[in-house]
Amino acid sequence: MTSPLVPVRILVVDDSAFMRTALRRMIESDPALSVLDTANDGAEGLEKAVRLRPDVITMDVEMPRMTGLEALSKIMELAPCPVIMVSSLTQEHAEATIEALSRGAYDFLSKDLSFASLDIIKLKDDLIAKCKAAAASHRRRTPQPLRTAPPVRVAPSRTSRNFVIPQIVCIGTSTGGPKALQHILPMLPANLAAPVVIVQHMPPGFTGPFARRLDSLCPNHVKESEPNEPLLPGVIYIARAGQQIRVLRRGSGGSVSMSLTPPNTPHIPSVDVFMLSAADQFAQHAMGVILTGMGSDGQQGMGAIYRAGGYTLGEDERTCVVYGMPRACAEAGILHNVLPLDAIPGEIARVLESAHAAPAHVSTGHA
Repeated sequence: MTSPLVPVRILVVDDSAFMRTALRRMIESDPALSVLDTANDGAEGLEKAVRLRPDVITMDVEMPRMTGLEALSKIMELAPCPVIMVSSLTQEHAEATIEALSRGAYDFLSKDLSFASLDIIKLKDDLIAKCKAAAASHRRRTPQPLRTAPPVRVAPSRTSRNFVIPQIVCIGTSTGGPKALQHILPMLPANLAAPVVIVQHMPPGFTGPFARRLDSLCPNHVKESEPNEPLLPGVIYIARAGQQIRVLRRGSGGSVSMSLTPPNTPHIPSVDVFMLSAADQFAQHAMGVILTGMGSDGQQGMGAIYRAGGYTLGEDERTCVVYGMPRACAEAGILHNVLPLDAIPGEIARVLESAHAAPAHVSTGHA
């Protein structure tokens, strides 16, 4: 007889009684999740985190007595577990949320404090998906016997050809991306020979503070994208949230195009919309990189870059917070190489430095 599914145990920390009730109802609408308890400020949340040891915590950013940032730092020290920050759409809270990600938060959700325009269905779906992903990620990082299952193989059909030096590096990522980007972008050399354009799934108002945080860490200039600006070698552009981004080729360079269409993609900006434009405009001169994230956004765009003759690179499952977007590309057979996160900056630099960037053999990132 099989044992019943044990729900993921979640601690909800928020100073708003309305939000605590709303989050509980959303979470418990899925039988795989349960609310272990609630707390009305960071201090109570810290005490219950240490005592109850939840699987996942949702944490408001701004609270009395102890803020979400202060509680997060203490939880990471005393009772580490995945923490999902719940932030309002304000400049101050966006900056605090970006700081929370650097302090160890797993991910974040945005909320509209007025609730006049809040898409409750989308918030509920995002909350449930992120709670499940956070719990799975935490379990995966618990020491376990080494797995011997074979990795997903990358497609060998085009790895022996010579690749031209890319004129643009396209990166797509979602859940786990902020931490991954903060880790790898400072490792890129300051003299990059091409622009780097990144689509990171974030709500409007968050990509600006995120770009500024990255700019303070990196040898290269990092900025939020602006309409019609030229793409300069060595500059890293974070696609502005709330608009679709495309790139246009101008001679050996390019520029940014931003619009509100298409409006019906699951994420705006969309990795697919962006990378499809890169493949169309730059063809074999585009390099596509897909990092950690839920879902399959980027599979179409990475496939287009692959078929156009560009070089495609995916993050290895072992270092992904969520092995969703890279898995979709690996299983579609559109990756030339798969590497752990730490090896990706060196590979980008190597490809940009060599006219014969293709590896001599198929690499899966496994020794």
